Amino acid sequence: MDQTPIVSLASGHPLIDIDLTAVVQFCLFLLVYFIANRLLFQPYLALRERRRAGIEGARAEAERMTAQADAKLADYQKQLAVARDKAGEEGRKVRLEAAAHEREVTEKARMQAQISIDEAQAKMRAETEAARVTLMPQADALARTIATKLLGREVT
Repeated sequence: MDQTPIVSLASGHPLIDIDLTAVVQFCLFLLVYFIANRLLFQPYLALRERRRAGIEGARAEAERMTAQADAKLADYQKQLAVARDKAGEEGRKVRLEAAAHEREVTEKARMQAQISIDEAQAKMRAETEAARVTLMPQADALARTIATKLLGREVT
């Protein structure tokens, strides 16, 4: 076989000889490349792609779940605000009813107290008038008796 020098030194010997071993090495390289590609590189790249797809899917699922949770939280806060408003309205309604009831009871008690006071004053006036009617004749007689004793003579 003819050896063709690729690079020769100054002494005339070739630095690299291309012969049949280079072709065998190239064939072995191609064989190892295809076997490694089939058994090592392609499964590794497929695994990376599945992992990337899984991560992207998990991120998308997390974003979807976050959006869903945000929507539920907003709905919950809206319902809570409605419930608070309703509770506040009910509280105001109860306070207004209590105030009206208080006014009604107070007015009724005031009216009853006024009636009792008026009755007591009328009774007192009647008793005073009755006592006056009863005691006036006695007062006149008592006054004459006292005047007679003080003056020492009979007063008419």
